[in-house]
Amino acid sequence: MNREKTATEANDIMLVRSSHGRGRARVTHAVVVIFLEFFAWGLLTTPMLTVLHETFPQHTFLMNGLVHGVKGFLSFLSAPLIGALSDIWGRKSFLLMTVFFTCAPIPFMRISPWWYFALISVSGIFAVTFSVIFAYVADITEEHERSTAYGLVSATFAASLVTSPAIGAYLSSQYGDSLVVLVATVIAVTDIAFVFFVVPESLPDKMRLTSWGFPISWEQADPFASLRRVGKDTTVLLICVTVFLSYLPEAGQYSSFFLYLKQVIEFSPAAIAAFIAMVGILSIVAQTLFLSVLMRTIGNKNTVLLGLGFQLFQLAWYGFGSEPWMMWAAGTVAAMSSITFPAVSALVSHSASPDQQGVAQGMITGIRGLCNGLGPALYGFIFFLFNVELNDIQPVAGRTSQNTEKSLIPGPPFLFGACAVLFALLVAIFIPEHHRLADVKTCSARKSSSTSSSSSAAHVQNASPLATPTSDAEDIEPLLQDSSM
Repeated sequence: MNREKTATEANDIMLVRSSHGRGRARVTHAVVVIFLEFFAWGLLTTPMLTVLHETFPQHTFLMNGLVHGVKGFLSFLSAPLIGALSDIWGRKSFLLMTVFFTCAPIPFMRISPWWYFALISVSGIFAVTFSVIFAYVADITEEHERSTAYGLVSATFAASLVTSPAIGAYLSSQYGDSLVVLVATVIAVTDIAFVFFVVPESLPDKMRLTSWGFPISWEQADPFASLRRVGKDTTVLLICVTVFLSYLPEAGQYSSFFLYLKQVIEFSPAAIAAFIAMVGILSIVAQTLFLSVLMRTIGNKNTVLLGLGFQLFQLAWYGFGSEPWMMWAAGTVAAMSSITFPAVSALVSHSASPDQQGVAQGMITGIRGLCNGLGPALYGFIFFLFNVELNDIQPVAGRTSQNTEKSLIPGPPFLFGACAVLFALLVAIFIPEHHRLADVKTCSARKSSSTSSSSSAAHVQNASPLATPTSDAEDIEPLLQDSSM
C-alpha cells in the first residue's frame, strides 16, 4: 500500500511540475538565469572603474566599499525573509523579483551615476538571486545529483565572466561606455523576460499556499533571530562561521583585485581580460568535473576542506607575489578554490527539510551579503593603512609603485584574507558530516509545524516523514526527499 501511495504521489508531483510554465522545471533554467544576470554585470567591469573614478575622485575604493557595504547589509536583512516566503509562495515570483531589482541599476550608469550608485545600494534588499536559485535547484534534484547541480550553477557564474569583461572592454574602447551599458541593459531585460515567460515553478502545489497572506512569523524573517538560532545548533553555527570567514576575503578580493592587477602589478587591460577568462575556464572545469568526482570519492566535508586549502594558498600567494607570473600561477589555484561554495551549499541543503530549503539557503546568502558589504570596505581600508594607492585609474607610464617595490608584502589585504581562511579551515574541521543531519531536520520540521499550523498543513504533512531520523523514512517520499537533501 505504501509503495502504491508513494507512486501515486510521485506521479501527482511530476504532473504538477510539468503543468507550470513551459515544461518541467530543470537545472538548465537556473543556469540560464544566473548566466544572463552576471554576464550583463561582467560587461560593466571596465566602465564601472571609470564611473567610480569620475563620481568619487577622492577615496574611490573607500566609497566603493561604502556603496557595496549598504547593499550587502540590506541583503543580509532581506535574505531570510525572501527565502522563507519562497518556501511558501513558490520560487518563480521571487526569482523574477530578485533578478529585476538586481539588474535595475544597470541603465542608470549613463543616465545618472549618482542614481546608479544609490540604486545599487538599495537593490541589496532584493539582490539575493543565489538564495532563490539554490532553493529552486534543491526542489528539482535528488540528493546524489545536488552537489553536481550546485557546482554547475556556481560554474555558470564563472562562465559568465570568461568573455564578458573582455567584450565590455573592447566595446568600451571602440564605441564608448554608452554602448556597453546599452548591451548590458538588453541582456538584463532578456533575463527578466526569460524568468517571466519560460522558467516554470519548481515548488509543487501541495507544498505552496493557495491564498495570499503572511503565514510566517517575524522570527523566521528576522536575520538577527536567525543568527541567534544558529548559535543553538552546533552544526549550523560551524557552517555559518566557515562561510563568513571564507567569503569575507573573497568578497573583498572580487571588488579590488582587477584594479590591483592594473595599478600595482601593472597588468594591461588585455592581460586582465585574459586573466579573467583563464580563471573562469578553470573554475568551470573545477566546479563541474572535479567537484563531482571529489564529492563521490572524498565526501562533502572533505571537499569543503580541500577548497578552503586552495583558497588559503592562493590568497597567501597574492599577498606575497610581486611579479605577473605569480599572479597567473595563483589564478590557477584560485580556480580550484571555487569548489568551496557549491560544496558548502550542498552541505546546507543536507541539513534542511523540504519546506526549509529557502530559509536555509537564505541564511547562507544573507551571510554572503554581509560579507559583500564588509569585504570591499575592509580591503580598501587595509590598502589605505599600508599606503597602497588605488585611487588613480590611469597609471603613469614607465613608473613602478615605490611602495610596492620596497614592500615585503605587496598585497596586505590578501594576506589578511589568508589568515581568515585559515581560521575557516580550522572551524570546518569540526563540522560533523552525518550524525547531526537528522537533528537539524527534526528541528526544521518541528519549527515548520509550530509557525504555520493552520495555513500550511500540507507543509507539515510533507515534512513529518522526513523528520524521522531513520533511513527508511527517507525512502517514503522520493520526490519530496528530492527537494530536501
